[in-house]
Amino acid sequence: MSYFEALFNFIGDGTWGWSLIPFLVVLGLFFTLSSGFVQFRFFKRMFRVLTGKGEPQAAGHVSSREALLVSVGGRVGGGNIAGVAVAITLGGPGAVFWMWAIALVGMATSLFECSLAQLFKRSDEDGTYRGGPAQYILYGLGDQFRWLAIVYAVCLIAAFALGFNAFQGNTVAGAVQDSFGVERLWTGLALAVVTGFVVYGGIKRIAQVADVVVPIMAVGYLAMAVIVMLLNILELPGVIYAIVTSAFGFEEAIGGGMGAAVAQGLRRGLFSNEAGLGSAPNVAAVAYVRHPISQGIVQSLSVFIDTMIICSCTAFVILLGDVYQPGTEGIDGVVLTQQSLVSHVGEWSQYFLTAAILLFAFSSIIYNYYLGENALSVFTNSPVSRHVLRIAIIGLVFLGSSAPGATAVFFFSDPMMGILALVNLLAIIMLFPVGLRVLNDYTSQLEKGVEHPVFDPAKFSDLNIDATAWDQVPHASPGPDTGTEAIPTPS
Repeated sequence: MSYFEALFNFIGDGTWGWSLIPFLVVLGLFFTLSSGFVQFRFFKRMFRVLTGKGEPQAAGHVSSREALLVSVGGRVGGGNIAGVAVAITLGGPGAVFWMWAIALVGMATSLFECSLAQLFKRSDEDGTYRGGPAQYILYGLGDQFRWLAIVYAVCLIAAFALGFNAFQGNTVAGAVQDSFGVERLWTGLALAVVTGFVVYGGIKRIAQVADVVVPIMAVGYLAMAVIVMLLNILELPGVIYAIVTSAFGFEEAIGGGMGAAVAQGLRRGLFSNEAGLGSAPNVAAVAYVRHPISQGIVQSLSVFIDTMIICSCTAFVILLGDVYQPGTEGIDGVVLTQQSLVSHVGEWSQYFLTAAILLFAFSSIIYNYYLGENALSVFTNSPVSRHVLRIAIIGLVFLGSSAPGATAVFFFSDPMMGILALVNLLAIIMLFPVGLRVLNDYTSQLEKGVEHPVFDPAKFSDLNIDATAWDQVPHASPGPDTGTEAIPTPS
């Protein structure tokens, strides 16, 4: 076992340690500049999905909004509560600024990877869609890169479906035991049962559950942070000033200065919002939309919500309190967030945070399961194999919850995520010209007055696109589009 641990530690150091983060940053900047700052040009359009002015819904399909909420539910998790606290402890307040910076850049990366997932998605037997990095490698790059798709799929199953689900169960059980005194065994049983009910319902049930759970958890956590900010409104400008000055080394909060702030901010920001890691495109592909770029824009909003809103909430709760002391070693992680919240509003808030962790972790579990199921389709579509995966995940959620040290065996999760991120980034680099073509098609329709641009596969006949995944999309019209035409239901 020690040999394998050393091997995976070496892989982790070789990916997250020196290559992956600069790679993600440079590519994010390249995508931003090459696309003409696409995430800022379409910033207002991102919010249409929340106001009902976005993509029309089609009966029998996962809507653009539901896919967004599944994605937000997966991105938002322990990284938003514990990860931000670790970033501030090791990098000072300036780490928050660099988390913001990498999120704004990562929005462009997420837009392209999720648009490619939509472009190369495939129709499934039940009338839904399936897609993601494995599919755009297979159908975008060609069969000679099948080995790359297989490497990606194996890493996705190992990291997200298996390892991270055990960790999420462990996090929930630990928080419930600390706050309510409930034994881990009972928490594990309850979580396993609920997980089984959701994952056996398929992507439609997962989307329906996320449509309820994610708004509750996000709005509840945001409301608590707003209360904290209002209680400390006079100190808020000083905190923002400290974030900016320490980010550039003008005011050193820790020994590492600006270097530590940059390193921790970028690392924790990327871990949290997952832009470029290749996970979110698996969910983005299932949505019914008229044009691939439409869902890419929506998924950029997911990155914004995760880091610019949820992570910022945690940062302000910590920095506005007196529990965190810059430059000193003490409590960190979820305990720092919890004690900071208690210092603001009282002991009862630790139970609120436990409930938030429960919702965050549960939404991540069902998201991670779907990533594993989608990766499994690269190898087989056998119903038996899906049942085996579901049972394995339910068992791992229970195991991770009931045994405090059980998750120590999943030391391979971070290295596997590093490999799949590198594979995904290589794929979107090679497919970037295709993504730019699709973006230009979308933009040109907007310039002609089309309110909801429509994708026409015939314009991209040189690409291996599944036309049946777009045969229910109404044809584009040269004039203004009111978006009111009827959407046919699937046969």
